[in-house]
Amino acid sequence: MLLGILVGYLYRVFYPDPAHYEKFADNIQILSDIFLRLIKMIIAPLVFSTLVVGVAKVGDFKSVGRIGVKTLLYFQVATILALSLGLIMVNLFEPGTVMHLPLPPQDASTGLAKAAPSLKEFISHVIPKSVVEAMANNEILPIVVFALFFGVAAASLGEKAKNIVHAFEGISHIMFKVTNYVMLFAPIGVFGAIAAVVAKQGIGIIGAYIYLIACFYAGLLFFGLVILGSICYSLKIPFIRLLKNIKEPILLAFSTASSESAFPKTIEALEKFGCSTRIISFVLPLGYSFNLDGSIMYMTFATVFIAQAYGINLSLQQEITMMMMLLVTSKGMAGVPRASLVVIAGMLSAFNIPEGGLLLLLGVDQLLDMGRSATNVIGNAVATAVVSKWEGELNLEGRE
Repeated sequence: MLLGILVGYLYRVFYPDPAHYEKFADNIQILSDIFLRLIKMIIAPLVFSTLVVGVAKVGDFKSVGRIGVKTLLYFQVATILALSLGLIMVNLFEPGTVMHLPLPPQDASTGLAKAAPSLKEFISHVIPKSVVEAMANNEILPIVVFALFFGVAAASLGEKAKNIVHAFEGISHIMFKVTNYVMLFAPIGVFGAIAAVVAKQGIGIIGAYIYLIACFYAGLLFFGLVILGSICYSLKIPFIRLLKNIKEPILLAFSTASSESAFPKTIEALEKFGCSTRIISFVLPLGYSFNLDGSIMYMTFATVFIAQAYGINLSLQQEITMMMMLLVTSKGMAGVPRASLVVIAGMLSAFNIPEGGLLLLLGVDQLLDMGRSATNVIGNAVATAVVSKWEGELNLEGRE
């Protein structure tokens, strides 16, 4: 990370022509793209194999249903907390009012779709017409749905399917080994990602947006340490030990601005922490679609920030309405590129806030996304630990 910052900064010093910044950033970001593509290469087989084995060991739809209800219940509570905190932080510190930023034209286009997917589109996305297509597109939710059916069917056949379950268990071990190989490239990928951001945006952008960045990161820290820490404390889950176990995936997500990049390592870290393998294989993939706490908090924070910048005062009723809308629409954005910005664009349209305000955020979105991604990893790790605890499958004895 430090070397990436230095290289990006030195490039701007020795080549002060802005015309070259984007080309250099695109070229060096190839290193980051290679790493992220390698990660995406292993996610589908890893999710499918671990979930099939996990569900097959659960045994029946009743058990799967019980775990599923507990998981989704937790996700809804965490989402409400994240959305509420986003509103509290932006109203408390008012970055849009305090910063006096030069405003883009109200009719400026961002190139982002405004509409959130309809219920029909969401169902069409979740229920796969082809599991092969879902795997080819790295769509986690459809893979999860097929793996649930496959795993329960395998469990119902008992001895007849024993060899298949063992085979998938072998595949999951192989994929973890592949993960270890891929992770050898992680430092190079991180270097490329950071160097590209600094070369393209410059360190100066941090100074211009320091108040906004500080407010948002303060909210992320409060959520990640205080709120999630309190949840763990109330359930007697050792939160500090959990953070120590997942520190590598947190740093990986932060430096690449991608929580997806940390997925394989998070699985390994949670197993070492003491979470049940079957709970991990069930909760974690769902969490990457339904429990992205950092991204969810950003949605209310960014929407109200843009309203503040344009001098638009939203009433308490409007903000609560926004929160209820986001409670639903944030769940339908799985697999959509730059999902947070797409949802925010929809909110701006719904509350007659200029869409051009999104341009205020695009310059620093990568920096904000680094914090969001790290928080997403912590949130999903806590969710997995909580459900493991509720199911009586959190084994902390003899683990440090």
